[in-house]
This record gives sequence, structure tokens and C-alpha cells, in this order.
Amino acid sequence: MKKYYYILFFIALSFQLACKKDKSGSAVNPQPPQTELPAGAKDGVAFTDNGTAAIVTLYAPDKKSVAIIGEFNSWNRDANKMQLAKDGKTWFTTIKNLNPESAYSYQFEVDGTLRIADPYAELVLDPENDKYINNGTTIKAYPTGKTSGMVSVMQAKQSPYTWKNQNFARPPKNKLVVYELLVRDFVSDHSYQQLLTKLDYLKNLGINAIELMPVNEFEGNLSWGYNPSFYFAPDKYYGTKNDLKQFIDECHGKGIAVILDMVLNHSFGQSPMVQLYFANGAPTAESPWYNTVAKHPYNVGFDFNHESPATRAFAKKVMQFWMQEYQIDGFRFDLSKGFTQKQSSDDAGFAAYDASRVAIWKDYHNFIKSIDNNNFYTILEHFADTKEETELTNEGMMVWTNLNYNMNEATMGWLNNSDFSWGFYKKHGFSKSDGLVAYIESHDEERLNYKNLNYGNANANYVIKNNLQTALKREELAAAFFFAIPGPKMIWQFGELGYDVSINFNGRTGEKPIRWDYFADPARKALYDVYAKLIKLRLGNDVFTSNDVSYDLSKAIKYIKLTATENQVVVVGNFDVVPQQADVDFGSAGVWYDAFGNSINLATSRYQTTLAPGEYHLFSKTVLK
Repeated sequence: MKKYYYILFFIALSFQLACKKDKSGSAVNPQPPQTELPAGAKDGVAFTDNGTAAIVTLYAPDKKSVAIIGEFNSWNRDANKMQLAKDGKTWFTTIKNLNPESAYSYQFEVDGTLRIADPYAELVLDPENDKYINNGTTIKAYPTGKTSGMVSVMQAKQSPYTWKNQNFARPPKNKLVVYELLVRDFVSDHSYQQLLTKLDYLKNLGINAIELMPVNEFEGNLSWGYNPSFYFAPDKYYGTKNDLKQFIDECHGKGIAVILDMVLNHSFGQSPMVQLYFANGAPTAESPWYNTVAKHPYNVGFDFNHESPATRAFAKKVMQFWMQEYQIDGFRFDLSKGFTQKQSSDDAGFAAYDASRVAIWKDYHNFIKSIDNNNFYTILEHFADTKEETELTNEGMMVWTNLNYNMNEATMGWLNNSDFSWGFYKKHGFSKSDGLVAYIESHDEERLNYKNLNYGNANANYVIKNNLQTALKREELAAAFFFAIPGPKMIWQFGELGYDVSINFNGRTGEKPIRWDYFADPARKALYDVYAKLIKLRLGNDVFTSNDVSYDLSKAIKYIKLTATENQVVVVGNFDVVPQQADVDFGSAGVWYDAFGNSINLATSRYQTTLAPGEYHLFSKTVLK
């Protein structure tokens, strides 16, 4: 009897262990059986059988159960329970009897309680914000009463987009002139369709690239886009994915590259990847993607760990998707310095050389080149140690450089901090100019003309503050020098019209007035025309890419001199508010042609004259094209 007693005891004990509850009260089941992923499976949804079936996967390590619920099974959690693949991390199932023409809303239900959308969905439904979208986009109805939270959508047969411009040649990096814009604050109905109507304006300005602030699904509608939640879905607030493709296609038809601002430093709380492993207001240690606590002081949202293989794989899939599906020409990576696992609490520690961060970016850049090595632009908002930036640019990447403060001091007529020579690549220790994207305004900086009009210097006969005509002329002066600096350049929207609404109007990231009326103002149109002329000269004359450069930007009279085999150019101007005597060695005597005035004939190589406040000239030894 004792023998049978022990047998029964162990059977009972085994049963108890099998049914053991965790702390939350949920049954802890044995690990589900593991099997091979079906052929053709991929991350998210893979349609088979002419769109009548779909293999759906979810990467969710350490979860006990996953089911897919949606319109195809009447939101029944028992209809399509998912299996665990042999990797022990990927869940999958096959949905059958689909209509290829129909769009089906669906979610995953994880561990019986958590409902999330598909991280790889190309269309998501937002129960709170979609109702405020009125740009003409047809939005599938939210399954009210069936579920809550963000919902993903799958559809096998969608309206295809036929690309027209397949042979677009991207501009060389050292001749890149980028126009950064936020669709929300650039056109009144906030849509790609209306943005198309402004392409001729931008083409006539002369820019050859547009950088769109983030357009993948972000939280809310009225955002700058740096609070991303879904990485494969274009945000419906700006239009459909075919609208975006058409915009990119039309840009290519006009010789304009399209660069996407990509946010892979962090995610926000709507992200299903965040929600999968989340407790007490932060990602848990089990998360394959996120740090439990951000590693650097500038983080917002939830910080990606780019040393994690899962994060690295996900980021590469995001990059590849946008490169191939949308035929874009480059990424501007937001807060690229944040791709670090070194803990820092201040900017000095954050910016210090980080070998791991360098390795991460080299890996990503090499991956990008493996997808498209045809002059694809990898632009980093880095602002790190110069040794680190040098190493990255030597690999072919490009980094932002901010001239806003010093250039704005110069335009306001305050000279003590008006040296903007940080725009020259040699000041950074770089070996060539095409790695340094310089700008005097960006989405993140105060507008030059706002400060000109509010804080500009003055003397009795020359006043910048509250004087629009003079303030705009100071913008011309700045532009003449800015575009003479070798290397890629970036303009912030409406800077070419002297936009003078503060970045802090309606809150820093709040909606700003859209001022197309500026173009009808003769003084503002004159600034636009100067920008257009300078860009045309820059792109049409190789002297502006010369490595033979000298300058003095430390005083009231500033100059830049460029020398090339075919020509010499000297830009000279007076940034003071009083007349100043110029004495600049041009390098040779004779006739010099002024792109903005009359030619001069120097008896010697020295240019000696009195320049009025704000006066500038762009001289060349031969006539510029």
C-alpha cells in the first residue's frame, strides 16, 4: 500500500504544480508546444493563397498565451489562439477565409488581459484622435463596443501606387540644400495633397531636398512627431500612404530628394512594444527592446536599448521598410547621440566619446548601404565628441551643426559672439565638407527674424529692432555668408521669407501661423529672391565646394574667400550697426564681378572701402553662372 500511496502522492503533486498560480492569480501553464513557423511568415502579416489567408506573427518572448482577435473571428479570443514557434519567442497563427478586398481590424490579446495592436501594422485606428482628422482621408470605422485601445488593420489587396520617376539621381552631398518642414505648419489642411501645390515654390527657391519632420504614426494629431508609437504606419493626419508616395514621386520628378526624420531613440506609451512589457510606469526588465530607465538626460518617452539584438533587428526592419516601400532618399535620425548604454546625467557625460555608440551607428550605416548604396543620406542629430563625429563622417554619415546662436548674434548686430565659423568642416577636424549639415534655423531653434525684431541692435541712424525692412536685409546678409560655406546646408520652413513668429508661440510644439501671405510682401519676397539666387549660384558653380577656403568671421567686417581652378569668390559684409572700413586681401588685382551689384576694378589685391551697416557683396573673378 505504501508504494501506491507514494505514486498517488507524486501524481497529485505534479497536478498541483501544473495548476500552480502566479502572484496575479493567473494559471501558469506548461510552456506551449513549439513548432516551425509556416513558410512565408514574416513580422506582422503575410498574406497567402491569393489573399484569402494570412499568417500573423507577434514577437513576444516570455508570454504565456497570445490570441488574435478581430473582425474575421467576431473578436473571439478562443477562435485563433497562437502557437509558439521554435525560437521560443515568436507567436503565430493562420487566419483563413478572408476576403482579399476587405480591410479587417484586429488586435492581439496577450496573457488573457492585454490587448495591443500589431507593431508592424501599416494602418492603425485611434479611437480618440481619428475623429478629428478632416483632410479628406477616408478612415475605416473604429470597432466601437468590440474592444478598446489602438487597433491595427490588415488588407490583402490595396490600391497599388505606380511610381513614375524611377531614375531620380540624388544630389551630391556637398551640394545638398535641404528644406526642413512640418506639414502641419506649412499648409492649411495639413495634407500631402496640398503640399504638392507648394512644390513649384520650393523648386523655384532652388532647394534640392525636402526633410519631412516625422510622419509615421505618432500620439495625437497636432504633434511635431517626436512621440512615435507605430513605425510602419504613416500618420493619417497627413493623408494616406499613397498620398505620401505620390508626394515623394512628384518631388523626384522635380529633382528634389526626400529625407524622412526618423525617431528611433525612444517610443511613447501607445506603442504595443512598450505595452507588452510595462509595469509601474516604465518598461520592465523583460523587455527585449527598452531600458527600464533612460540612459541619458535628454530622453523623452521610453528609451530604446540599441545594444539589444532585438532592438537592432527591429530598427533595421524599420529602415528597410521606408527605403524600399517609399523610395526615400535619406534619414535624418533624431537624437542619434541617445543610442547609448553609457549612463550619464549631464550633457558632458552624454556627449563624451562612446565606442559602443560608434559601433552601433557603423552597423546601422552599413546595413543602410547594403539596402541602397546609391548616395543614400544618413544624417545624424549627434552633437557629440568631435572625435566620435569625425569617425562617423569618415564612414560616410553626415552630422548636423547648429549655427543659430552665433549667426543670430551677427544678424542682430551684437558682435561679441557673432563668429559662426563652426560651420566650416575643418573646425570640426573633418577631412571633407560633405559630412557637415550646417543650419542657421531648424525646428528646434528660435527664428532669426523674431530676435532681430525684438532684440536687434541700433544706433541713431540704423535700427534693427522693430524695423522689418532692416531686419530682413540682415537676413540677406546672413544668407550670403551661410551659402558660401562649403558643405550641405539646411533651411527651416519660411526662413527664406523672414518668418518672425517665435518658436514658443502657442507653446513650443504648438501650432504656428502659416504665413503664405509673406510671399506677397515685397520686402519678404526680396529675401526669397536673394535665397534663390544664392542657391542657384552655389549649385551652379563648383567654387562653392572648394577646399581652399580662408575667412575672418571674428569682427564687424567679415569675409569668406574661396579659391578654385576656374574661379575665385569673396563674400564680404558689415555686421555692425555703424559704417566700418573694410580691408580684405582678395588675392589678385583687376576686375571683380559682384553678383549683387556693380563690378569693381582693384588696382591691387586689397579691397579697401567703407561698408554701410548691413552692406554685403559677393565678388567673383569670373562671372558666376
